Amino acid sequence: MNSALEAPTRAEQITRGPAIHFEGVSKRFQLDRQSERSLLELGARLVGRRAPREYFWPLRDVSFSIPRGATVGLIGENGAGKSTLLKLVTRILQPTGGTIQINGRVSALLELGAGFHGELTGRDNIYLHCALLGLRPEEITPIVEPIVRFADLGAFIDTPVKHYSSGMYARLGFAIAIHVRPEILLVDEVLAVGDEAFQRRCLDTIEQMRARGITIMLVSHSLSHVLTLCDQCIWLEDGNVRAFGASADVVRAYLAAVDEDTAQRLISENALQEWMQYEPGEALALRPPRRVGKGPLRINRVEMRSADGAATWSFPPLAPV
Repeated sequence: MNSALEAPTRAEQITRGPAIHFEGVSKRFQLDRQSERSLLELGARLVGRRAPREYFWPLRDVSFSIPRGATVGLIGENGAGKSTLLKLVTRILQPTGGTIQINGRVSALLELGAGFHGELTGRDNIYLHCALLGLRPEEITPIVEPIVRFADLGAFIDTPVKHYSSGMYARLGFAIAIHVRPEILLVDEVLAVGDEAFQRRCLDTIEQMRARGITIMLVSHSLSHVLTLCDQCIWLEDGNVRAFGASADVVRAYLAAVDEDTAQRLISENALQEWMQYEPGEALALRPPRRVGKGPLRINRVEMRSADGAATWSFPPLAPV
């Protein structure tokens, strides 16, 4: 039987095509707005007059292809469509349009508590979760104890999960996700709820899975994790693929796009905001006090410049200052 982190050989990966392929994929949800109940509304319903339906499109015409064995980051602002995309990969959701091809067993760590039954213990949920992923009893039994050891929940493994904290949910969910012999692993930001030691173990495990050729898609607002772990990166904006390529290039483009807004926010929130209103030649008496002292040395102006010589207060990672 294959080990928990085992993946197909490189030859098998090449012959079986890409791990994930999206072609013109869109997803639509109907908005059900709650309105006031009134006699006028009741009369409109009786005569057959209904308000037009409203729809929300978290994804529109998304196309990309992820080769087997790649580690891909998924970045973008909240509401950009990242979680919806992962749910389409797991087949929790079906696309409104377009085609999706998934080649390989998918294991996903999405919302905390997803797939768990609150009244069952952690150990019972291991069996339930693995069965839902399609594992047979003879495949589940050998991996139960490794999952229990990795989750490191102590006596809580035999406690109903409805009493678990968010960090305990994350531990158990990640332990299951990596031990069901996935060929494709999806991780959606839930590692952020774990403590430092747990996050390090998870990142070490992801590195091991990368080395074994397992395809990984990681959603994270931690751009440092994306740059460290991911070969490629997809930037989603308003449900569209804004950029797809090498992680460093996509992250730089993403930060450049939000740099101006971020800089203005930092300036408005910065404690030096009042100082920045004054020109160097203006009287020091007009400026707000910053230090107590006799003032033998005074700093009249502080300025940071980008590579092209422009003064700015916000810089992307790895940029010269």
